[in-house]
Amino acid sequence: MRFIRDILAEARRAARPTVSVEFFPTRTDEGERTLLGKTIPALCGLAPDFCSVTYGAGGSTRAKTLATVDRIQRDHELPAMAHLTCVNATRAETAAILAHARELGVCNILALRGDPPDGAAFTPTAGGFEYSYQLVQFVRAAGDFSIGVAGFPEGHIACTEGRHADWNRLRHKIEQGADFVITQLFFKNADYFAFRDHLHGAGVTVPIIPGILPVLSASQIKRFVTLCGADLPALVVSRLEACGDDEEVIRFGIEYATLQCEELLREGAPGLHFYTLNRARSTTEILRNLGLARELTAAKPGKSELRI
Repeated sequence: MRFIRDILAEARRAARPTVSVEFFPTRTDEGERTLLGKTIPALCGLAPDFCSVTYGAGGSTRAKTLATVDRIQRDHELPAMAHLTCVNATRAETAAILAHARELGVCNILALRGDPPDGAAFTPTAGGFEYSYQLVQFVRAAGDFSIGVAGFPEGHIACTEGRHADWNRLRHKIEQGADFVITQLFFKNADYFAFRDHLHGAGVTVPIIPGILPVLSASQIKRFVTLCGADLPALVVSRLEACGDDEEVIRFGIEYATLQCEELLREGAPGLHFYTLNRARSTTEILRNLGLARELTAAKPGKSELRI
């Protein structure tokens, strides 16, 4: 299976943005049937460049993450990236996970510090890693992997020194062997541009891919931004409050994300990474609006009056 770093380099030479989507392993058999039988096939039908599969808090989906990545690659021949975290794992256990990944033909890893279960404070595991840059070093030393890392346009919620300190730590993490960055969700493109420009000015040359979360639920998005420290603009809050039902919320989420993506691409973002929440509709419609659904023919979208 192809390295994501090579996919990104090829897209850059062709002057086109990449499209990637993210899934999470499900907790129920019914959820797994829907994910594997409907959601993943629907989104693979749009010809994304790659996908990623998350790692549950505390490493709770460790086996299912690799199993899902393996299934996607075998069934759809789509390069899939496995998330890997520092939580509840020794170096020996991490080495075993990487060895298993290699056996399955999984060659792309998103190296993260990760979140403990139940919102607890992060505590390093004895014999493990304290910081994500150490995990990047470890995966790079293991060889045969393309490595992505997470970036935070508004600064990591746990960084008390401010976003510039957090961004400088990201630069150091990239220097340990990361091939690309995928950002945390954000709703103000100005935050992404400031983040990207700071890193470029500091000498970072790897692709910095914006992560996009189309709003599906007002209560859900408020919970997400609280957990990750992202800012929800007043415009988004007011529009969500004006929505009469869930269908209106979803339509607004598609509209807002489309406009967000249009500006990001216009201003040079190397690609778009969609947090799908295991749903196909919103990402599908956004890609159609953008003309990036490469295997589908879509009508040209109408002009929106919304401005971000």
